[in-house]
Amino acid sequence: MTPTHPGWPDADARRYRHAGYWRGQTLGGLLQEWADRWPGRTALVDGERRWTYAQLDAAAGHLAAGLGRLGLHRSDRVVLQLPNIAEFVLAWFGLQRLGAVPVHAMPGHRRAEIGHLVQESGAVACIIPDRYARFDHRELAAGFLGRPGSRDGLRHVIVVGDPGADRQFAAFADLLAEPAEQGQPSDGGAASGDLALLLLSGGTTGLPKLVPRTHDDYAYNAVAAASTSGVTGNSVYLAVLPIGFNFALACPGALGTLCHGGAVVLAPDPSPQTAFGLIEREQVTITALTPPLLPHWLNEHSTHGAALGTLQVLQVGGARLADELAQRAGPALGVTVQQVFGMAEGLINMTRLDDSPELICSTQGRPISPADEILIVDAEDHAVPDGTTGELLTRGPYTIHGYYRAEAHNRTAFTPDGFYRTGDLVRQLPSGHLVVVGRKKDQINRGGEKIAAIEVEEHLLTHPAVTAAAVVGVPDDSRGQRSVAFLVCAGLPPTIRELAAFLADHGLAAYKTPDQVVAVRQLPLTAVGKVDKNALVKHLKA
Repeated sequence: MTPTHPGWPDADARRYRHAGYWRGQTLGGLLQEWADRWPGRTALVDGERRWTYAQLDAAAGHLAAGLGRLGLHRSDRVVLQLPNIAEFVLAWFGLQRLGAVPVHAMPGHRRAEIGHLVQESGAVACIIPDRYARFDHRELAAGFLGRPGSRDGLRHVIVVGDPGADRQFAAFADLLAEPAEQGQPSDGGAASGDLALLLLSGGTTGLPKLVPRTHDDYAYNAVAAASTSGVTGNSVYLAVLPIGFNFALACPGALGTLCHGGAVVLAPDPSPQTAFGLIEREQVTITALTPPLLPHWLNEHSTHGAALGTLQVLQVGGARLADELAQRAGPALGVTVQQVFGMAEGLINMTRLDDSPELICSTQGRPISPADEILIVDAEDHAVPDGTTGELLTRGPYTIHGYYRAEAHNRTAFTPDGFYRTGDLVRQLPSGHLVVVGRKKDQINRGGEKIAAIEVEEHLLTHPAVTAAAVVGVPDDSRGQRSVAFLVCAGLPPTIRELAAFLADHGLAAYKTPDQVVAVRQLPLTAVGKVDKNALVKHLKA
């Protein structure tokens, strides 16, 4: 295990291997295994382009050989910033085949985020599109090539599309065209306990921390999530969210679907029009959304309809899903809603497909692994009484024991006995299901009264004029903080007085009524589809 982050204690690792959670396989080796089992099955669909499992395996081998000739080696970190195109999957498995480590970046990341990822990971290369969403990624990457100050120095930029005329960058297509070397290992000699990828922490403010995942733990993550979601060899998964996002890659996402021999379809954008067309054409059975996208799907379906008959499971996660939206979505779209509450650091909770409607609509599920351990504690780390709200702590076979190169932060983010402090405020039902109440840092302290933003948002979303809502706390001279509700409305937004009466009718305490209402056309989102509350505060100050 690399010394850049703490791994699992030896006793835990032995226990997870003995129980069969960790199978001792690398992610590159798994692809070869799948190709041997299902060579002719469709593995990947991107528009009119299709790959069978055998073709995907061959492409990963060709790319690994090309990357090796370029000068990349086992354990090298490579920033992977590609949108939902097949080249992301080819590059990801090509890096696994080489034994290199993809560092996941979102398509919307720019100079600050990419510079942070290059610096913190010590990346020696990056893989980018030429242009995406009217942005030239080559100009951005050029600023980091050979820049002094990074730990190892960014030496290579690999471009999907036109690399430019100055020969400064390598063309992805040229590397992919290189023949694989005979007898080349399927994982570059990597061990299953080695670092396999670096994900981004899911916070909505500040620069993300790097989340180290190993071959052992990430493969189990994908397999366990796929089993809980009912994925089989007949499943067709539609990647609507950015595929570099942990939710869309391994919960179960593309990786979990491939583990079971299913097909992965890539959506070039998250619009319901695009997704509905792909669902009908490719007979999609499962997909995943974040809560801000769900109202757009419901509106589009109610207005224009769509043939969604094959769609069986609609996962919603990445943020708390309002009960009212959960209740509407299943009947309206003719699907089983599966709430997913997870984190790049590990723990995944899911409602089960056979749960009661009440559990599906009002909880965020329960852990997917019998080896997941959770504690719900107060501010002094004492266990709270059953059914009481507290902070969620967790450890298990796919939950990390420390962030990458973050020794000081790890001392506060993890307990001495290895529990990860999630920062999520939850309460647990007798069934084991968790109800997410909010975030420790998403509380508004209004004159000493603590307001959970998520609670107020849920009530606001039941107002007939409100289609989306976000509540934030901003500094206030007299109260410490005041609450501001940003509302997306169909028609005129309600006034403060109208909201006060409405929330009072819902039984909400008067102090929880927002002090200010700001109407916006849409809520800004982070690169992984969460509401960007930091941007909302900046909008208020502008």
